[in-house]
Amino acid sequence: MRPDQLQLAMFSIHSSPIGELGTKNTGGMSVYIRELARELGNRGHRVDIYTKLNGSGHDQIIDLYENVRLIHLSAGNNGHVQKLTLYYYLADFLRALEKFKDQQDLRYDLIHSHYWLSGRLGNWVQERWNIPHIVMFHTLGVVKNIVGLAEQEPDLRLATERKLVKSSQRILAPTPVEKQNLIKFYHAAGDKIGVVPCGVNLDLFQPQDKRAARKMLGLDENMPTALYVGRFDPIKGIDRLLKAIAHLRRQHGVQLLIIGGDGPETDEFQNLRQLVRELGVEDSVTFVGRIEQNRLPPYYSAADTLVIPSYYESFGLVGLESLACGTPVVSTPVGAMSAILQNGQVGALVDNAGPVPLAEGIASIFAKQQAGEFSAEKVRASVCQFGWQHVAADIIDEYAVVFNRLSPHELPKASARASCH
Repeated sequence: MRPDQLQLAMFSIHSSPIGELGTKNTGGMSVYIRELARELGNRGHRVDIYTKLNGSGHDQIIDLYENVRLIHLSAGNNGHVQKLTLYYYLADFLRALEKFKDQQDLRYDLIHSHYWLSGRLGNWVQERWNIPHIVMFHTLGVVKNIVGLAEQEPDLRLATERKLVKSSQRILAPTPVEKQNLIKFYHAAGDKIGVVPCGVNLDLFQPQDKRAARKMLGLDENMPTALYVGRFDPIKGIDRLLKAIAHLRRQHGVQLLIIGGDGPETDEFQNLRQLVRELGVEDSVTFVGRIEQNRLPPYYSAADTLVIPSYYESFGLVGLESLACGTPVVSTPVGAMSAILQNGQVGALVDNAGPVPLAEGIASIFAKQQAGEFSAEKVRASVCQFGWQHVAADIIDEYAVVFNRLSPHELPKASARASCH
């Protein structure tokens, strides 16, 4: 009953899978698309990922992996376009897509859209091509508005997400919580939503010797070290992490490494730098800048803990990466971290996310690290089930639901997954 050798069209219009991670529009979703496509390609499926041409000099067609292509298409002026503005260029993108498809004589079995903008395109294409459409939102506009930390997501986004919930053949959610959000806020039918977690590259993210990693990175070998990895966005809660560091610094030494951002000239960076000065923690905080994903493992291994201070995460991919490297995580109750960290064996879940409780959570991990209570192997074992080969297998099962008109209850039972190999 499993679909075999599918021809898949993936849409990631606003964010390229090969974009600069940690910048404003390039985060965990790009990693997700890239890694999932690679694993699907390894299994014999052919995947074309369509994204917007952004004037960066990329070839129109890039062979990413075996059976996987990244295809750049024109929309608007081919330069940087704000996400909301891009909505009004989707018709241009559709015309470019249809032209490319006809020139290449392409036929697809299924559309897999990522984010609401791509979902809107997928909805149009679904009607034109008469093939199933699966959408994964990655974040939900209504939830971001409830958090209320940044500009309100526009009614256009909410209306589009609501329409996609009704029109798509299947919706993928990364956690049961996100499934419930879809049901609660958009009245989605529960049996239309498949829950499949994000994954982690277990070959890339492996434990390294902490002392050696710190020496390589030029870090103090004995200083308690916290790490943040991600975009600079108010919803990520970096401000309360900095306040937590200020609280910790009054009690004992600490260093915080911040990885990500669009560069020191941006408003987001300048605002955080100003807060660092106001808090008096300049000598405790290092803005590392962007780091390519394949260079992240030494940073995870050098840290005593990764901190996820977010107000909202649909999943929390960097948490998996850190745990795979054997490094505990301190997190607010967001995304998958709520379940993974709930027993306290591989990190700390901070229910009250104010700066002081966050500081206390970080301090508790520092103390346990000093006492030798964490085993890198046991920490890593907590995420072995999230290897991309397992995630891809579950995604293919979700494809089968629409491709073969299966009932979700007919899906094979997931087998126990204990190995990290």
